[in-house]
Amino acid sequence: MKIVKNKLFEKIIYYAIILNLIAMVIESELNLDNKYWTFLENFELVSIVIFSIEYIIRSIDSFQKNKSYNRSFFGFIDLLSILPFFFQSTVGFDGRFIRVIRLLRISRILKLGKFHKSFELLGNGIYNVKKELYLTFYIAFVMLFFSATGIYYLENPQQPEEFSSIINSFWWSVASLTGVYFKDIYPITLGGKIFGTIISLIGVGVVAVPTGIISASFVDIINQSSKDK
Repeated sequence: MKIVKNKLFEKIIYYAIILNLIAMVIESELNLDNKYWTFLENFELVSIVIFSIEYIIRSIDSFQKNKSYNRSFFGFIDLLSILPFFFQSTVGFDGRFIRVIRLLRISRILKLGKFHKSFELLGNGIYNVKKELYLTFYIAFVMLFFSATGIYYLENPQQPEEFSSIINSFWWSVASLTGVYFKDIYPITLGGKIFGTIISLIGVGVVAVPTGIISASFVDIINQSSKDK
């Protein structure tokens, strides 16, 4: 089917995805007037019709060309983005369960990957340095475990509730290594403060290394793409 590769068809799907994401954000506001809720519900219905038609068209096109669109990653994402609506409309699920299923609508953002080479560059950039990233993530995990263990033994005697176990201390460990910090949990002993300072400084490097590796990979891919043009 020529419509699958039609630019107007792709633009309609593209903007429908963008508008759906905006609608999801607006729906999270609790104090909306009823007229806005009605509009959003109608918009959801129209969107489901558009996405359902897209899925059917791509399925037929795939069948005619002996391709496996329905078993592909984006075929699964396309199906996943419309199923929650039909579950909610036709099956008598408990309301709370329906709200959880509706979170699957967020999968629509992945459909954008079909229309942006940026997603392809992102995937290639990460794939090319996956071995280096494995190593850095392993080092990061070792540092997380080391810092959580250290702060537990230093702070537990003084703060048994905040640092009740090594597992609970991971919360502080992640916050310190990433530079986020949390006011509710912090060291009060001299040893804990010194240890926390050292961990925070090391955390700068732990975060910077994978960032630098991925950035370098992106630069190589972009330069290669420029040469190929």
